[in-house]
Formats: sequence, C-alpha cells, structure tokens
Amino acid sequence: MPMPNLPADPLWPRAGDWPLHLGGPADLALIGIPTWRTSLSPTSAHATPAAVRAALRRYSPYAASLDGRNLDELVFADAGDAVEPDGDGEPIATALMAAAAAPATLTVALGGDNAATVPAALGAWGSDLPSAGLVTLDAHHDLRDGISNGSPVRRLIEAGLDPRRIVQIGIADFANSRAYTERALDLGITVVPRSALHSRPLADILAEAFDVAGSAGGPIHVDLDVDVCDRTVAPACPASVPGGIAAHELRAVARAAGADVRVRSVDITEIDALLDAPDGRTVRLAALCVLEVAAGIASR
Repeated sequence: MPMPNLPADPLWPRAGDWPLHLGGPADLALIGIPTWRTSLSPTSAHATPAAVRAALRRYSPYAASLDGRNLDELVFADAGDAVEPDGDGEPIATALMAAAAAPATLTVALGGDNAATVPAALGAWGSDLPSAGLVTLDAHHDLRDGISNGSPVRRLIEAGLDPRRIVQIGIADFANSRAYTERALDLGITVVPRSALHSRPLADILAEAFDVAGSAGGPIHVDLDVDVCDRTVAPACPASVPGGIAAHELRAVARAAGADVRVRSVDITEIDALLDAPDGRTVRLAALCVLEVAAGIASR
C-alpha cells in the first residue's frame, strides 16, 4: 500500500520513528514475522509488517487519555523482520523473537498470517513455557491438524503449553467445525464466544482471561488475530466475518494487554495488506493496536 507524502510539522511529531536495532533495554520492541506460505487461503500477508510500520507514521505518539503523557517518553526498538519464517525458517524467527524480547518489557510481533503466533509466543516465553499462558482474540480455535495459519494453538499445546491456561475470546458461529470446538473443550481451553461480548463488559472478560492465562505465574502471550473484527473494519483479513468485534474493542484489548504486567508479548496477525480497502483501514487498525499496546505500557 503506497504511503502518500505526509506534512511535516515540528509541533506534530509522528509515531513510528524508532531505531531499527536493539541497542539496550526497551519498553516496547517490534519485530516482523511475515509468515504466509502455509496459509489456508492465498495471502500476501508477508507484505504486512512493512505496511504497518509505514501506517504508524499517520499517527501522533500523544494520547490525551494518558493524562498528558506522550508515548515518546517510552524507549522503542525495532528488530526488523525474520527471514523466511515459514517452515524451516521458523527456528530463525524464534531466535529473532527471543533476541527481541530479552531486553524489552514487551514485544509486539507483526504478522504475517496466524502461523506467526507459534514463533512469537515460543520465542517470548523461552524456558518459561511450562508456566506460560495464552489469550487469543480470534474468530477461530486454530486447532486444525497439520501446519498452517489454522493450527498455531494446537502446535503450541504440542510444544508444551498447558491448554488449561488458554483463553479464546471472540470465537464465532459458522467459523469453526463441531470437531474442533469439541477438541477445544476436551483440552480444557476456556472459550468465550462472540455472543458473550454482547452481555458482559469486555474489561471483565479480559481480567478473567489474564487471571486464567497467568494462573501459574508465568508470562502471557496475547494473539490479536484481526479477523476477530467485523469485516467492515477488517476487509484485509481473508477470514473476517460480518458481525465480528468492533475496531474500538480490539484497540481496548491491545491497551489492556500492554497495561498488564503479566503480558510479555503480543502478536497482530492475519492481515493481507495487499487486499486492504483503498483507505487502508485494516492496516491502520493494526498500527493503532501497536500504539495502544504502548499506551498500556505507559499506564503501568
């Protein structure tokens, strides 16, 4: 998605002007994990990390809701992108993710399709995997057999994640099969369907989710699969459906994740930047989620 020339104003700084390296401790580290080759649907999700970085510059680092604090007070770093993160390249992505996470309070991984969740989470958890927890915002269970963007949760369980510390929020009707729903329940995964968000405050659901995921005292990874959103706000997500969550709800989850000290890492996945609407609404939403995570860190 081409980025138009943006006006320069010394009194209106732009977000995203962060150093492309990790020279020391950071509050937020960014890394691209552009998985796409094993996607169940044809995708150009590998183009998304660059598009989100560009879209960040559309926004200011100032959030009035933080009582006048400016996100520029935080230390940001960008570890670049993993090279060939699919298949045999996954260990490389995991190593890069670990390198990015080590000196940072919180790491945000930009996908790529949802296969990016595997290296993102494993790299951030490291040796803490036995006590780790996972919270997903997703229309799908991602428990499919095989290796694809439909299997990251199953693969994390097989790697050693206790499914009783997994919470899936936003699971949609007509987006899953009976077999995989039964698999989730049999494994002991906590499932919060999309319909529950109509009757319960999102803040309460998130508080419970973080308590379940963090019940063993380990780090939490939050997977923001943007296809959990309504298709009107996420047209670049091949599997988004009408009736998904609103953009402001996804942003609220991103900020809550950044604010919770138990959250070590967040990924933003399932966007094909080349399929976005002409106004770039899906990529812009992803960029705003990066900023919301940072705002959450600033509020700690």
